[in-house]
Amino acid sequence: MTTDSRSGAGRRSIATLIAGALAAGGLAAAGVATLEPGAASASSHREAPLISGQPQYDNTDLYAFVSPDKPDTTTLIANFIPFEEPAGGPNFYQFGDDAQYDIHIDNNGDAQGDLLLRYTFRTQTKNKKSFLYNTGVVNNLTDPDLNITQTYDIDLIKLKNQRVVSKTKLADDIPVAPSDVGKASMPDYNKLREQAIYKLSNGGQTFAGQADDPFFADLRVFDLLYGGNLSEVGRDTLKGYNVNSIALQLPTDMITESKNQPVVGVWSTVERKNARGYYEQVSRLGNPLVNEVVNPLKDKDKFNASSPWEDGQFLKNVTNPELPKLIEAIYKIKAPSEPRNDLVDVFLKGVKGLNQPPKVRAAEELRLNTSIKPTASPKRLGVLDGDNAGFPNGRRLTDDVIDEALQVMEGELVGSKNDLGDAVNANDKGFGKYFPYLANPTSGSRGATAKGVSSGTDVKNQLGDALQPASSGGMDNTTLIAASAGGGAAGIALIGAGLMWWRRMRSRVY
Repeated sequence: MTTDSRSGAGRRSIATLIAGALAAGGLAAAGVATLEPGAASASSHREAPLISGQPQYDNTDLYAFVSPDKPDTTTLIANFIPFEEPAGGPNFYQFGDDAQYDIHIDNNGDAQGDLLLRYTFRTQTKNKKSFLYNTGVVNNLTDPDLNITQTYDIDLIKLKNQRVVSKTKLADDIPVAPSDVGKASMPDYNKLREQAIYKLSNGGQTFAGQADDPFFADLRVFDLLYGGNLSEVGRDTLKGYNVNSIALQLPTDMITESKNQPVVGVWSTVERKNARGYYEQVSRLGNPLVNEVVNPLKDKDKFNASSPWEDGQFLKNVTNPELPKLIEAIYKIKAPSEPRNDLVDVFLKGVKGLNQPPKVRAAEELRLNTSIKPTASPKRLGVLDGDNAGFPNGRRLTDDVIDEALQVMEGELVGSKNDLGDAVNANDKGFGKYFPYLANPTSGSRGATAKGVSSGTDVKNQLGDALQPASSGGMDNTTLIAASAGGGAAGIALIGAGLMWWRRMRSRVY
């Protein structure tokens, strides 16, 4: 079990809180599960029916925060492709060439985009006759053994009333950090990551590539709210999975309207070319969890195709949410009274006096007050714990948005104090102190040493006679394969020679 770190008395987790309620009703709550991560049956990353079948275009999370090491800049991070299995080759993870990955900024609160930062990608393949992502050891982003590469452009588009005022290219033909195939293929992945960080002429920075999924949560919430008896809390379901990330750091005065109006609203979208050749919006994300647990099924695909200035159609989903009613039905905790105007502030307007712009128009955006400087010791519950530099004032990588959203949903802002949470309080990997802050992805070769595959002898012992030719004697194919495992182009040549020898021996036998 876990406790909150808020000042004053310890704050109990959802498991502790509701266990008492169950016990009072004559039921005992089951213990916290400690299973190893595996395939998830549901995810806040798979928020709508249509986009769940198009992971390459699926926004998983959006972050916006004042850069902790450069407080005159703001960092925006948008993640895509949920549940990337690290060893998911030979077709590893790429951004779509037929898509526009957009980050929108509303800097005056009118629910319309004033700035649009557009990422477009191109894929290059060196040897289309090979099935491999890499044909040898990759030491840098220009290595000829990196068979499949991607590059991208960034366009800054200024808008007024949704009409283009100007368009400026911020970056051109920037390399994407590849998927981390494994330690044999990419022995120094961090070097590749650093080579993919590009400094912009305006003092900003950009990065695109694979990263550890920074979202931490026990997603078994969808199994009747943690099993119906709290037996399913405390496991980070996202542990060990990767995402494709876009990270952009820009001078704050570039994205704000003025020093007197420092609040920006941010959301990300993906537009994909349809069968007629036109771009069509298929994914949208602002605040975490809105389209997952606030919008009902009938509105999820509609929300992904809509824009913030059209959000009046979804207002009832916020003022009359389903989740508190489900918690009441399963755990007998009374839902707060409706309409939930407190949720309108959190999800649609921003909190008054914190991150609500003047003359705001209600719209689902992640709102950040850029004048609030980062704290040296961020608190995972952000504003709920007195840390105004955190969620729902923007979102940092360390913010525990599951616990925060549950507590707000259950009325924390209207006097119903509670300690709801999933008992997962931090990411399994630490975040960086410098841009792009994201943790490196989990390698495709994870667990290899633990299984004993760490030397040529181990390979020989495991493969045994499986690689031996039909005849007796002659060259040891097992030794040949083992020697080639880390040998790059030379190793591939050895494999080719071995196969020719094997065919000659086979022809003599048969």
